[in-house]
Amino acid sequence: MRFIVHIRRLSLVGLLFIGWSCNDFVDINADPNNPVTPTLELLLPATQISMTGSLRDVNQGTSILMQQLYSSNTSRNFQDGTDYQQSWNALYTQALNDIEIIIREGTRLQRWDYVSIAKLEKAYIYSLMVDLWGDIPYTDASKGNGVSDPTFETGSAIYDKLFQLIDEGLADAAKGNFAIQPTTADVIYKGDKAAWIRMGNTLKLKLFNQIRLVQPDKAKTGISALLSTNAPLIISNAQDFSFRFGTTETPANRHPWHRTEYQAGKSYYLSQGFIERLFTTDDPRIRYYFYRQTSNYTVGFTPTGNGYFGRYTGDASASPNDNALKATVGVYPAGGLYDNSPINNVPATSVFITNTGATSAPKVVTNSDGTGAGVFPFMTNAMAKFILAEAALTLGTTGDAKQLFLDGITAHLNSVNTISTTSGNSAPPMAAATISAFVANRAAQYDAADAAGKLSALMTQKYIALYGNGIEAYTDYRRTGLPVLPAPIAPLNTFPLRLAYSITELSTNVTISDKADQLQAAQQTTPVFWDK
Repeated sequence: MRFIVHIRRLSLVGLLFIGWSCNDFVDINADPNNPVTPTLELLLPATQISMTGSLRDVNQGTSILMQQLYSSNTSRNFQDGTDYQQSWNALYTQALNDIEIIIREGTRLQRWDYVSIAKLEKAYIYSLMVDLWGDIPYTDASKGNGVSDPTFETGSAIYDKLFQLIDEGLADAAKGNFAIQPTTADVIYKGDKAAWIRMGNTLKLKLFNQIRLVQPDKAKTGISALLSTNAPLIISNAQDFSFRFGTTETPANRHPWHRTEYQAGKSYYLSQGFIERLFTTDDPRIRYYFYRQTSNYTVGFTPTGNGYFGRYTGDASASPNDNALKATVGVYPAGGLYDNSPINNVPATSVFITNTGATSAPKVVTNSDGTGAGVFPFMTNAMAKFILAEAALTLGTTGDAKQLFLDGITAHLNSVNTISTTSGNSAPPMAAATISAFVANRAAQYDAADAAGKLSALMTQKYIALYGNGIEAYTDYRRTGLPVLPAPIAPLNTFPLRLAYSITELSTNVTISDKADQLQAAQQTTPVFWDK
């Protein structure tokens, strides 16, 4: 890549995270980009931190496209070459570049623990980039920042290479003991070999499922092989592949939604449609997902009588001075506040959204409210269960689709409880009886549906559980068209089937610069290869 070839590690941590810090992992007197021998225990955590930070913009943008957040242009299906430029540039020049150094130097030193982790991280990042952008540089980009004009390859060809790369990473894990020292050099799994093996197999599961519409035989064969050989998968919440944020404001390492929304000026509205989806379906996660700053908002463009004040997707009207009124993010996934205030107009039929024990009052949030100790759920136990349910339902792979569907809901409700009650977050957990009753309620809805309705119920529950990971929701929606989303009020474009390329890449990469305008325009309407 021609741009940002050399970025010091301190700048990576300080700037990429917009203030998020990880100085437990970084020696500020060292420059791992220019060492005599690259220091693997410094590079590895840097890749995990930069991966998380680099995905921030695409995660926020896809969360808006998927009607979980709102911003004026993105919710109207508008995008340009600057929207996701930070994510594109940083993934290539920082996370992936450092991963290549780990693979090269780890191989030379026969540190197969580092090599295995790096290859699995590489496969995960590139798979997301294909899912988001379609055709991207891969082979040339894997040669590091020395290649200034990398050739773009098709997403389907890259997926084939990623399956091989995952197998390589898993094989490397078997070459010797994991000895990551200190264990904190692995931010995500603390050097746990078994955890990385589960991550790799679960990534294969996810990718096989994502190609099921265009390569059903390969998808079914791949998933069946994982199941028949009892390949270790993520099967408990403790095994989730996720990034947990910290609690400090100075140095700042809180969840990015907490950092932008728990202040006087706010970057987003919540999606009114998403709020109402939970409210009208009696979903107890509503008090964990959203926090109301007022109990009753009855004027303006989104009149409500219960304080759940967001904006409908595509609403192009000007924003009033309402930062102290609009609902904001809650304790999950952002580490904000739990909403324990009475809710007006709760239907008499509601079982799970009630005012029992709701004794607080809404307040205008500040950066001293909540901890910010949220989570970016990359691949989780809940996601794995939903994927296995989808495969069983649509491909006929082994497993009880209904039970896997219910296990996915249960796993996610328990994940909400975990984030809500750890790292200083103080939300009351959902009672086990509430979880069981809610799952039983969704089981009855599933049983009453036909085959199409069962898939819709499955993908809807997965969509709700993916709050905090808009990337996966965006991928699922393009694959399946589910859940059905309301049409934007005043769209500027059709729904984008791929994200816009970085304008920097288009203008500087000579392999594509002469057709940059055509490529960028095609991103809006060209499906990713797995989208049939």
